[in-house]
Amino acid sequence: MHAGVIQFGTLENDRIRVYTGDMFSNPLPSDKTLRLHAVKLLTPTQPSKIIAMWNNFGALGRKLNLAKPAEPLYLIKAPNSYLNPGETIRKPSCEGKVAFEGELGIVIGKPCKGVSEAEAMNHVFGYTCGNDVTVVDILHRDPSFAQWVRAKGFDTFCPFGPAVATGLDPLSLIVTTRLNGELRQDYPISDMHFSVAQLVSLISNDMTLDPGDIILCGTSVGVGSMKPGSIVEVEIAGIGKLGNRFE
Repeated sequence: MHAGVIQFGTLENDRIRVYTGDMFSNPLPSDKTLRLHAVKLLTPTQPSKIIAMWNNFGALGRKLNLAKPAEPLYLIKAPNSYLNPGETIRKPSCEGKVAFEGELGIVIGKPCKGVSEAEAMNHVFGYTCGNDVTVVDILHRDPSFAQWVRAKGFDTFCPFGPAVATGLDPLSLIVTTRLNGELRQDYPISDMHFSVAQLVSLISNDMTLDPGDIILCGTSVGVGSMKPGSIVEVEIAGIGKLGNRFE
């Protein structure tokens, strides 16, 4: 956002080339550029939904003694949880340990319904960083009902950004998460149980995925809790660094 106007563009060194039109359908470059430090970065897409995976990484599954799932296991992050890069994750009024989960986000670029695995990558626009924030204590507090959506759906509990990167090979990507500058997560996307193409295909057979929607691929070892005043940074080379304070 610049001078109160929301725009989108591509990063060119320390400047943003402003585009017009539809980000996902024939965007047009303009002659206008803005200095990166002169704009406020917002979430790079406006998803109708964000789907978040559970138990999708081998290393974490082994640590938790979980079997490889037969199909993707996922929940939906509520729109009220979406948070801009650099903004503050707010502690909810309830008590309990609040955890960070650094993740890769798959950004959908074309309407996607019932696509095959072979077709799936044609519907992927690019990738972003995400933080699937969770109140861990709520998850299994009631033995009759696992509260995944509530535990992960509080206001500000889904920061993502700072950009969408295109042309990346997801198998080459590494997710790192730092808490107050200390490395806590450092894991390869190649350890996923379900590949990007498999996730897009299988989930699109359950529900239509729209341009701008995001699939958070799940997380791996190193998840931990945040205390008020903490800064958590999720970084993926080629995409950038997503930083947010927790208060």
